[in-house]
Formats: sequence, structure tokens, C-alpha cells
Amino acid sequence: MHPVLFRIGPLTIHTYGVFVASGFLLGLALAVRQANREGIPPERIVDIGFYLLLSAIIGSRLLFIVINAGYYLRHPLDVFKIWEGGLVFYGGLVLAVPVAVLYIRRNNLDLWKISDIFAPSVAIGHVLGRLGCFSAGCCYGRPSSLPWAVTFTDPGCLAKTGVPLHPTQLYEAAGEFLNFLILIALRRRQSFKGQLFWTYIVLYSILRFTVEIFRGDEARGYIFSWLSVSQGISIVTGLVAVTAIILKLRRKTA
Repeated sequence: MHPVLFRIGPLTIHTYGVFVASGFLLGLALAVRQANREGIPPERIVDIGFYLLLSAIIGSRLLFIVINAGYYLRHPLDVFKIWEGGLVFYGGLVLAVPVAVLYIRRNNLDLWKISDIFAPSVAIGHVLGRLGCFSAGCCYGRPSSLPWAVTFTDPGCLAKTGVPLHPTQLYEAAGEFLNFLILIALRRRQSFKGQLFWTYIVLYSILRFTVEIFRGDEARGYIFSWLSVSQGISIVTGLVAVTAIILKLRRKTA
């Protein structure tokens, strides 16, 4: 809706960047708070947070570029325009997970305990990130006649203008907020380490697969004409997470 928050001379502050930064800081603050409760040094959580941020941005941008390789071969300088959106969550996840695991192992921390601490933070951070997408107009939806359809009018936004569209960014933001609430509630009755992390992967996989049905932006790759790259990844990650939960529960019962 409002891709540019304000301008000061040559300096342009993009709304998308402000939301992403706010989401990171909020998520990190919640993770530090939980780490204090569990006796984990907060400086370790801050370190992991910044490694996650850096690797997630790089990974999510790389996957977006790979999916849209044709465009970026023609416009190579646009690779760096992350303030216009173009970050694929799954790409960030693929790179951020091994980076975090490496740090955790090197510092003799409990992998699954740290994963559970960060799971709700990722969900709530993603809420603000999707609000940033809504502001920039990226990740927009298909044309819609529903009463809550949104019409973008700012010529600087990335969405189609003048056409009522599914507010897919808001769909995902609402879904991620629900995921956050579920994880916070589950934390009080958690039965095994890693439960929050794997539950989040299941919940997000279902959410992302569903939201993709209503997406209308052209900057998406497809495995088949009816299955987007993100939907394909959602199927794989969802199955992996469900399998992990079943194995953990069986092991606990045994």
C-alpha cells in the first residue's frame, strides 16, 4: 500500500525494510526472554539471531533469484534490491538451519532447546515481514471479487494496480500469528525437545501451501503448471516434520 515510508533528501526509507527489521528485533527479544528463563546466556541467542538474519536474507534472496533467473540475467543490478521484496522464506530456511546448527554445535549448546526457543520468534517475526510485503505490494494475490479484496493504487508498489486482489500477504500474516499463539500454548505442555520447532514446520508448510493457491504474482517458479516451487517444498518439509514428530513420540513412549 505504501512502499515508501518517508524520504529525507536522497535517503529513502522503505516500509518493507522497516517491517522486516521490526520483526527481527521483536523475535529476537522474545527469544532472549525465553533463553533467560531456561538459563541460556542471552548473548548466545543474540549471536545466533544475527547469524540467522544474515543467512536467511542471503538464502531467501538466492532462491528467489534462481526461480526468476531469466529476469535477473537481463537485470543483474536488481539482484541487490531486497527493499522491493523478493525473499523466499524456504530459501532462508535452507541456509539458516545449517548455519545455526554449526554455531550451536561449536558452542556446545542444546540444538533442540535452542530450536524450540526460536520457533515462536520466527513465526511472530514473519507476521511483520508479511505486513512489509503488503506495504510493498509484493507476493500479491489473484484478482478477487470478495468483499475483503484489496486494490493497490500506489504506482511505486509491486502489485497490479487498480484491480481488486486477494490480500495474500495478510492471509499469511494472520496464519503466522495463529501459529505463534499455538506454539506459545504448546510450550506450556511440551513433551519432548524439538516439539515446537517441528510443529512450526508442519504448521507453516500447511499455511504456505494454502496461501500459494491464492497468489497471483508472476515472480514464482513452478514444478508443474498446478504446483508452485513453494508448494512442492511445503509438501516435503511438512512430511519430514510429521515424520520427525512421530519418531520422537514413539521414542518417548518406548
